[in-house]
Amino acid sequence: MSHSGITLPDYAVHHPAGGGHGTSVFLLHGAFGAKEYWRTQVQAFTQAGYRVVSWDAPGYGLSSLPVPLTIDHCARVLSLLLEKEGSARNVVMGHSMGGMIAQQAWRYARARIQGYVLSATSASFGSPDGDWQKEFVRARVAPLDAGKTIPEYAPLMLRAMMAAGASGPAVDLLIGTVSQMREETFRAAVAAIVGFEGRDLLPTLDVPVLCIAGELDATAPASVMQKMAAKIAGAEFVSLAGLGHFGWAEDPPRFNAAVLDFLAQHFPQP
Repeated sequence: MSHSGITLPDYAVHHPAGGGHGTSVFLLHGAFGAKEYWRTQVQAFTQAGYRVVSWDAPGYGLSSLPVPLTIDHCARVLSLLLEKEGSARNVVMGHSMGGMIAQQAWRYARARIQGYVLSATSASFGSPDGDWQKEFVRARVAPLDAGKTIPEYAPLMLRAMMAAGASGPAVDLLIGTVSQMREETFRAAVAAIVGFEGRDLLPTLDVPVLCIAGELDATAPASVMQKMAAKIAGAEFVSLAGLGHFGWAEDPPRFNAAVLDFLAQHFPQP
C-alpha cells in the first residue's frame, strides 16, 4: 500500500484467541529491534482478548531503508498502517524510538489513535548539534567505525542499557533480534533519533496515555518520563523498580501487568 510515494513496510497481525476485535494494540519497536522481539507482549495481550499489530518500521526487516530515515517519515507510514489495519479503538505502544514515532503520528492520524503506551522514550532529543547528542551518536557508531560487526557489538551495548544481571528468554530474544540488524539501518536509526522534537504535541494529547519507565534507565530516565507525563492531561506514569531501558524484556510479567491494567481500565474487552 502506498500514498504519495510512501509504502507500508512488513507488518504482522496477531488475532486474539477469543473475543472481538474492538481494540487493537499497535507495537512499535525501538531503534535497536524488530517486530519479533515483542513475543511475550503479543502472547499476554492476545490472551487478554486484544488484537495486536506489530510492525517492522521502514528500513527494518524486509523493508527497504528510506533515504533519509526520519521519525516523521515513519510516523506517516504508521498513519497508513492505522488506516489499513485499525479497529474501532487503537492503542499505539511505542518503545524508545517507537515512542517518538507514535507521538509524531498524532499529527497525521489523530482520529485513529484512542490511546498511547509510551515506553522508555522522550518528547524531545534536543538539537542535533548539541554536545550530548553528538556524543550519543558517536558512542553508538564508534564500535562499527572501528570494524566491529553488529553481532559482536549489539550484546555489549544492549546489556549496558539494562539492569545488571538481566537475563531470561526475553532478554536473549532481544539480543538475538538486534544482532540481526543491518548496519545501515542501525546507523540511520541512531541519526534519526537525534533532533526529534515533539514537545508541542504533549498538551494536545487528549486520549488515555501511560508513560512507563525503568527506574535505572540512563537512556530515557524515569525522571524525564515523569516530567513528560506531567505535561499530558490525565497521563499515568509508572516507574518499574530495578529495571533499565528494556523493562518489557528484563521483567515481562511486571511490564505486561502494568500495560494490561491500563488497557483494562480504559479499553475493557466486552
